[in-house]
Amino acid sequence: MRHDHIVAALLLSVTTGAWLAAQAPASKPQPMHRVGGPARDGASAFPRVTYGEVTPKAPGQIDFQHYHTYDETVSILKAWAARHPELVELYSVGQSLEGREIWQLTIANRKGPKHTDRAGLFIEGGRHAGEISGIEATLYFINHLLTRYGTDPEITALVDTKAVYARPMNNPDGASLYHLTAQTLRSTVRPHDSDGDRLLDEDPGEDLDGDGFIRQMRKLVGKGKGSAIKDPKDPNGRAMRRAAAGEGDYEVYAEGVDNDGDGRYNEDGIGGLDLHRNYPENWRPMREETGRGHTQGGAGEYPLSEPETRAVFMFLMTHPNVAIVQSLDTAVPMILRGPSTSTSQETMFPADLALIRKFDAKGLAITGYPWAGDTYFTYATRGGVNPITGEPAQPQPLFGHGPDFGYSYYGSVWYGNEIWNGGRFVDYDKDGRFDEWEVLRWHDENRAGQKDFMAWTPYRHPALGDVEIGGFNPKFYSQNPPPDLLETWARNEAMFNLYLAQQLPQVRIVSAASKASSTSGVHTVELVVTNEGKMPTALEIAQRVKMVRPDTASLTLAKGQELVQPAAGAKQPRQRTAIELGWLKPGETTRVSWQVKGPGEMRLTIGSTRGGVDTRMLLVK
Repeated sequence: MRHDHIVAALLLSVTTGAWLAAQAPASKPQPMHRVGGPARDGASAFPRVTYGEVTPKAPGQIDFQHYHTYDETVSILKAWAARHPELVELYSVGQSLEGREIWQLTIANRKGPKHTDRAGLFIEGGRHAGEISGIEATLYFINHLLTRYGTDPEITALVDTKAVYARPMNNPDGASLYHLTAQTLRSTVRPHDSDGDRLLDEDPGEDLDGDGFIRQMRKLVGKGKGSAIKDPKDPNGRAMRRAAAGEGDYEVYAEGVDNDGDGRYNEDGIGGLDLHRNYPENWRPMREETGRGHTQGGAGEYPLSEPETRAVFMFLMTHPNVAIVQSLDTAVPMILRGPSTSTSQETMFPADLALIRKFDAKGLAITGYPWAGDTYFTYATRGGVNPITGEPAQPQPLFGHGPDFGYSYYGSVWYGNEIWNGGRFVDYDKDGRFDEWEVLRWHDENRAGQKDFMAWTPYRHPALGDVEIGGFNPKFYSQNPPPDLLETWARNEAMFNLYLAQQLPQVRIVSAASKASSTSGVHTVELVVTNEGKMPTALEIAQRVKMVRPDTASLTLAKGQELVQPAAGAKQPRQRTAIELGWLKPGETTRVSWQVKGPGEMRLTIGSTRGGVDTRMLLVK
C-alpha cells in the first residue's frame, strides 16, 4: 500500500521483493521499453508468462486456489449475471487507459425497492496492479452472497434490503501486466518518468534467468566494499541485511540490467501513477516550485486525472446512498482507514470515530490482522522503529488518499484494508519488526518443500559479471499469498466486509394510522419511523459537508384530499407534505403527524439519502 515511505525503505523487503542499490556499475544501455507513449496493451509489450498460480483448477469454474485474470474475471461476472438475473446487474462503468472495460456488479433483489432506494456498500479490488489479493477477496465476497442467498437467512435479508456494488478489478491494465508477464508494479500503465530523466518507463526489470519472475541479484564485491552482508541469523546464507558503512561485502539489486546507463537498476519501470493518490481530498502534486511544500509521489497530473479513479469518483458521487466503502490492497495486513494527514482525534468527529473504532475492533476479531487504525499515525508507526535509521517511527502524511476522500469529502466510512502479511508470521527476536531471516525461518518450519523461495543461483550478468539470482517469489509470496493460502485470507477479508454490510442504516415505517378529529372530515395522520440499522443514517461529517439530506417523512395525498392549514394570523406554521426529521441514530424512533381533510388512500414515505426508503399506503375513510 504505502510503499512510498516505509516499504520502499525496508531493506530487502519481502513486500517489494527487491532492494535497489544506490550505486551500481553502469551497463551498456539496452533497447528501451514503451518510451514516448503507452502500448495499446502493455501486457503484449513483454514476453507472456503462463503461471500455474493464475490457472484455474477447472476452466469455467470458480475456485480460490488460483488468481483470476481479467478475461476469467469478466467471464465469471457474466456467468453470475446470467445465473442470477433477479439478483445481479452487470455493467461497465468506463474504460481503462488501454481501453479495457471496467466491470461492476450491483447485487440487490430486484423484487424489492430499486437499488438506489437502499443503503449501499461499495467494494473494489485490484486498484494497485500487483495487489491482486484484493481482486480475490472481492470475488469471494460476491460468491459468498450469491451462493448463500435463499438458504442463509442473514444473507438473504441483506440482498433483499441493501445494495452491494462490487468492482473486482479497478485497474485491469496493470493487473493484466502483472498476471501475464514477469513485470511487477502497483500503478496504472500510464507511462511515467519515475527517475526524472525525461524518458518514460525506460528501465523496467528483466527476467534474466527465464524463471518468470523478477527477483533479486546479489554480487560479492569484497570486504568493506559493499552495503550488505549475509545475515548470520540465517544459517543457510540466504537472508541479506544492510551493513554499516565499510562493513558490507555484497551489493544487492533487482533482477535486470541498467537500460539507461545511469548506474541504477529498474528505477523507472512501467507506470508510476498511483490510483490511491489521485483523489481530490488533500491532493498534492508530484512536484512543486518552492521546495518547501508537500509533494506526493504517484499523484498524477491533477486530481482524478486517471480514468480508473474517475470511474470510482463519478459512481459514488451519483450514488450518494453508499454509506460504506472498502478498497482492498496488500500486504501489511491491517484494517486500514483514514485520516492520512492527521491523527484520528484531530480530523474525525467523536461520534464518527467511536463508530469506526467499533468497526476496527470487529475487523481485528474477524480477520486476525494485528493492526487497525488510521494511515497517518497507526500505519506509519506500527513497526515501532524506522528500519533504516533505527529511530522511533514517526507519523507520515499521505495525500490524495481514497479513505480521506471517503470521509472528509464523501462523508462515508471508507476502509482501504491490507491483505496478506508477506510471510511475516513470527517476530522471533521480539524486536517489533520482521527481518528476512525471520520470514525464512517461519517458512522453513511451516512450508518446507514449497517453492516460495528460490535458492541463490549463479548467473553471468552482462555488466556486473558473476552474480547470484534468488529470493522469495515476488508475486505469489512476498506481495500476495501463495495459492494454497489464498482462500483463507480472501475469506477472512470477505467476512469483515459482510459484517460492514450488515451495519448499514435502514429506515423503516413502524406504523401509520389515522384518527378522526373533532372537526368534521378532518383526520390526524400519524407516522412512526425508525432506523433499524446499526449505524446512523449520516455520519457527523456527512451532515457538515452536505453529502446527505436530512431524513424526510412525506405523504402523497389522494385526489380530493388536502392538508388543513392554520387560520390566517395563527402562530402555527403551515403544514407541508414533506417534513425533515434530521438524521436517525441506530434504533432511534420518531413520530410525525399531519392534519388531513377528505377521504382517500394516501402514500406515506420515509426517505433517507443513506438509510433507504420505506413506503406505506393508508386508507382514510
